[in-house]
Amino acid sequence: MSKTTIGTDGKCRCTWCDAAPEFNAYHDTEWGFPVTDDIRLFEKICLEGFQSGLSWRTILTKRENFRKAFAGFDFHKVAQFDDADVERLLGDAGIIRHRGKIEASINNAKRACEMVAEEGSLAAYFWRFEPKQDEVDPPQSMSTSPTSVALSKDLKKRGWKFVGPTTVFAFMQAMGLINDHAQGCFLRQQIDDMRGSLIRPS
Repeated sequence: MSKTTIGTDGKCRCTWCDAAPEFNAYHDTEWGFPVTDDIRLFEKICLEGFQSGLSWRTILTKRENFRKAFAGFDFHKVAQFDDADVERLLGDAGIIRHRGKIEASINNAKRACEMVAEEGSLAAYFWRFEPKQDEVDPPQSMSTSPTSVALSKDLKKRGWKFVGPTTVFAFMQAMGLINDHAQGCFLRQQIDDMRGSLIRPS
């Protein structure tokens, strides 16, 4: 089965873009682009946790609501959320009202603060788990990898929640720790070039 599709604009993209009209813009401007910003990394790992058992389209259409509800995913602020905030979030129809996932995000914000104190930044930590590209060849052929298993295990050891290997692998795909754009996708080489020139955080 082909892993690429031709859009109405004539561009060859990853086939999953056909699943929803919102996906083209997300694919073309975000997915797989290497990210070293701590807030964006924290946002994504939280949203991947909320996606568990749901579709990414559901999360993407609610993303702005999530950002408002979770203080722009500033983990220093989210770490201060209390029981009243949990109840507020459970009453917010604009997000996924799942107590376990909400409480996990607040917990993970606290763990993120600890990680920054220990590692210097979330980016320095996550990019330390960047796998060799041949671990995920051919592209889009797996939903977990040895590295996502190792990263998941380490995060859980540090007290993070809703960070299973599949969730972590999706995070790695989206944040550019790997280039999982399909062969033939018009962005694959661009992402390779961006990753090649990226200064890895340390």
